[in-house]
Amino acid sequence: MIEVFKTNVCDAGQSAKLIGIITTTFNLRRVNFELEDCDKVLRIEGAEFCPWRVIELLKLNGHHCEVLI
Repeated sequence: MIEVFKTNVCDAGQSAKLIGIITTTFNLRRVNFELEDCDKVLRIEGAEFCPWRVIELLKLNGHHCEVLI
């Protein structure tokens, strides 16, 4: 499963912290941010996870996140 999200994460320090939180919360294959993209894309690959839980996790850490359609 691959899911792509639009976020408001602005810098590498924030993204590294969030990647750590996301990978310890979910069993995932790959997590990365594309901060150069205008949508500050978060891409997640894993066997199975709930996109809405990812959104809530980022909100709990002070960031906007939505599924990119």
